[in-house]
Amino acid sequence: WSGEVVAVGPGVSRFQKGDRVGVEVHCGCGGCKPCIEGLYNLCEHYGETDLGHAHVGFTTWGGFAEYAVVPAKVLHLLPDGLDWDTGAFTDNIGVALWAVERGGIKPGDKVAVVGPGCFGLLAVQVARAMGAGEVVLVGTRADRLALGRQLGADATVDVSTVADPVAAVKDIFGGKGADLVVEFAGSEAAAVQSLQMARRGGSVVLAGATAPGRTLQVDLSVIVRGHLNVHGSVANPMWVSRRGLELIQKGAIKVAPLITHRLALADFGQAWETTHGRTDGAIRVMMHPEG
Repeated sequence: WSGEVVAVGPGVSRFQKGDRVGVEVHCGCGGCKPCIEGLYNLCEHYGETDLGHAHVGFTTWGGFAEYAVVPAKVLHLLPDGLDWDTGAFTDNIGVALWAVERGGIKPGDKVAVVGPGCFGLLAVQVARAMGAGEVVLVGTRADRLALGRQLGADATVDVSTVADPVAAVKDIFGGKGADLVVEFAGSEAAAVQSLQMARRGGSVVLAGATAPGRTLQVDLSVIVRGHLNVHGSVANPMWVSRRGLELIQKGAIKVAPLITHRLALADFGQAWETTHGRTDGAIRVMMHPEG
């Protein structure tokens, strides 16, 4: 979410009243080893507000209010030209950018993105912006796959219409598989297919299943004999969101096509149903405070 600074607390120097800011939701304690290394998304004191940790909107109050108090260190000044809706992608673009960076992408890499939701569609654009040689988007919704083509995917694979999605992806990449696979689908099947889509010695980033309860069953030889680099990715540390906003400002990342609905805050119930029911092709339902 994004908003305007109306007041600052004592000791805050980076922001002043009237600043337009986007909010990154992870705030680490600042003192544990992960935080010192910049990985505040892995803070060892999760939920311990007395030690300075905050997961905005999860362990502390979030953006569905007229006013919200958040730690200054999770705020990012919105670059000139970015509106409130775009600023609300501050955290989302950080999540997508960090997942792609986790995979160690290099210019010219063949990249497969699995899952054509908001994060997957952002990841397609991130991969392209970081010099990917070829990008394939894999998923099940024809309308989202078509949007992926518009946003930079060279090809798409519709899992619901092909007999073997893994073979289809490998065929596109000349039979050897992807240098990097970024998974944002969140299902067990998608994770297994992602491991199978990578070339020998390639990298796979699993970022979709952030909630517990999904079990990965895979032939370990796929990873071991495939010499795969497999990474988990959660959230967005190290001020990745700042870099993401700059990519948006420069036009390398387009978020407007991902905003499918705009509703007033008073219509929260409708927004919830639209989002979870994927009504009318919903991707991101943007809510605006009344007045």
